Amino acid sequence: MPKAPKNAPPRQHAFEAGLAVTPGDITAAAAAIRGSVMVSECDQSRTLSEICGCNLWLKFENLQFTSTFKERGALNRLLALSPDERRRGVIAMSAGNHAQGVAYHANRLGIPAAIVMPVGTPMVKIENTRRHGAETIVSGATLEEAAEFAREHGRAKNLIMIHPYDDPLIIAGQGTIALEMLAAVPQLDTLVVPIGGGGLISGMAIAAKSLKPELQIVGVQAELYPSMYNAIKGESLPMRGDTLAEGIAVKVPGRITTEIIRHLVDDIVLVTEDHIERALAMLIAIEKTVVEGAGAAGLAAVLATPARFAGRNVGLVLTGGNIDTRLIASVLTRELAREGRLTQIAIDIVDRPGQLASVSALLAEAGANIIEVSHQRTFSDLPAKGTLLEVVIETRDRAHLNEVMKRLEEAGYTAWLPGRR
Repeated sequence: MPKAPKNAPPRQHAFEAGLAVTPGDITAAAAAIRGSVMVSECDQSRTLSEICGCNLWLKFENLQFTSTFKERGALNRLLALSPDERRRGVIAMSAGNHAQGVAYHANRLGIPAAIVMPVGTPMVKIENTRRHGAETIVSGATLEEAAEFAREHGRAKNLIMIHPYDDPLIIAGQGTIALEMLAAVPQLDTLVVPIGGGGLISGMAIAAKSLKPELQIVGVQAELYPSMYNAIKGESLPMRGDTLAEGIAVKVPGRITTEIIRHLVDDIVLVTEDHIERALAMLIAIEKTVVEGAGAAGLAAVLATPARFAGRNVGLVLTGGNIDTRLIASVLTRELAREGRLTQIAIDIVDRPGQLASVSALLAEAGANIIEVSHQRTFSDLPAKGTLLEVVIETRDRAHLNEVMKRLEEAGYTAWLPGRR
């Protein structure tokens, strides 16, 4: 069972704790967005359940029109604007998904929208936001810097700020996901939810705990950006670098969301980049569904700590699917390398005719497929009459790779995996 944070207060319903969002707010949000936001499927994955040792259900929010859950909260907030506010227009800052939710529904409702996105936002998210008709401004190295620019620009243009997570109407909109999940799968006893600024998990925790108080809520953050983890657990872990889960790379969590999480979320776990990559690759390979890094964070947490979820009925939210195809290719290729199915081998050979043919024939006999070949005569520490042959090969699995390496050794070649000699 997940452990509660140290010194956590007793669990309370939102209305008992006097928090900013109530179960009634979420029910109202569900009514407001009904018909304009898809009720996404919540299906069990038999294969992932077997791999993880628990019963896993996946909520496919990556299949929303904007490929993100964010349009739920965005629409709920936009619908609350007065006629005057609609005429003035809105502004938002976002690492990509909130931007698309605001841009799409603002355009649908005839509301002018400007979106500020930090430098480094995946191009697919920038282009999709522009396609929805919003003015797109790329500014700031971080989400926090983009937020500062958005506030200044919004004041200058008299625009209404639509915050990505620290807004009761946004939180209530995101919480509708939990209502749908528990309606579809009443036996769920655990929800594993990614945390950036905390809007999603806050709304889901309020909705879920009001319906099923004993249900466990586990938040997930990328190890590189443990902002909410630090806030709740009183830690000061550093935040740095580029994460595959840029959608949850938030340095400053929300004030409203932190309070809700402190009362209602049972634990927060951190996941490494390796686990996020592995989870993303598995969702593509097994479920045939494309998710971004943040969308794979929930599965990454289950893969990283299977014992804590063993035998439980676990619901995961695939929060978004906005990811560059180049990045998908990189993740899948790296996963092949981890599995021993795609490997670079360095071989010390004599520099004379026929050696490449001999190595190629040996690899073919061993059942390995050659993907790339390169010779290196100058930049190596081999003798002048030797050459470094580097080949990238495809094998069935790690055992097959080991068999290929053994065959090379038995044939008298000195072969090694670069970086492991």
